[in-house]
Amino acid sequence: MLPREVLEKVRRIEIKTRRMVVDALAGEYHSIFKGRGMEFSEVREYQIGDDIRTIDWNVTSRTGQLHVKKFIEERELTVLLMIDVSGSSDFGTRSRFKREVAAEIGALLAFSAIKNNDRVGAIVFTNEVEMYIPPRKGRGHVLRVIRDLLYFEPRGKGTNIAKACEYLNRITSKRAVVFLLSDFMDARFDKPLRVASKKHDLISVFVSDPTEAELPSVGLVELEDAETGRKLLLDTSHRESMDAYREEVLAKRESQRAAFASMGIDRIDITTDVPYDRPMLRFFEMRGRRSRR
Repeated sequence: MLPREVLEKVRRIEIKTRRMVVDALAGEYHSIFKGRGMEFSEVREYQIGDDIRTIDWNVTSRTGQLHVKKFIEERELTVLLMIDVSGSSDFGTRSRFKREVAAEIGALLAFSAIKNNDRVGAIVFTNEVEMYIPPRKGRGHVLRVIRDLLYFEPRGKGTNIAKACEYLNRITSKRAVVFLLSDFMDARFDKPLRVASKKHDLISVFVSDPTEAELPSVGLVELEDAETGRKLLLDTSHRESMDAYREEVLAKRESQRAAFASMGIDRIDITTDVPYDRPMLRFFEMRGRRSRR
């Protein structure tokens, strides 16, 4: 039995994200993510007006009569949420931790998917794949996904995006829409990510906190890496050091952004101090314009 406060929080997230889906995202979602195309249905005899490009020459040669292939639109999609729950996700200097923001975005995407009759699943990872929730439909399934994203206790602390992508590539035989939500405090994941992006419609959602790039001037502080436990003594009042720190963080982010662009991976930037509905809506509108072109 889940504690009452857990159920109440999941319910609040459901109300908030479902309202956003109804008000803004449902139509854009449908126009952007169209399914896998046309699926073979059956073969029947040729009728006047049929497209000659659909003639099945193998059946025609066996029967001596013209036959054509019939196709139906395969609308149903599989949406997979790849959620980073490493130690650094439990950080936030504003109203929420990065992990909470990622869970709410996951809820928004999941409710958009089930409103469109698509299936939703999740891969939860740290330096290992911690949990896999197979794709299913329905509100009850989505509520379970939200609950697990919020309250699942991972074993690991680090981040291994490469291993998560390799797992994704093993378990999915068909193309899926994949949202990778992480702060991307990792390296050496380009090759598996590139493979995944060729197989799936992969979208990266970069979740950060402003303090990670702009430390407040509070004098000498000891920083501890939430993933490795390494400690660093830093003088936040030393302007040159802080400028160098900020430039290093921003340069890494820009390098990742350029790498994703070279792979054809869209990126959505989310920070804990700004409501996530704005950048999410901008992304949906951008993808909508692109699909219409």
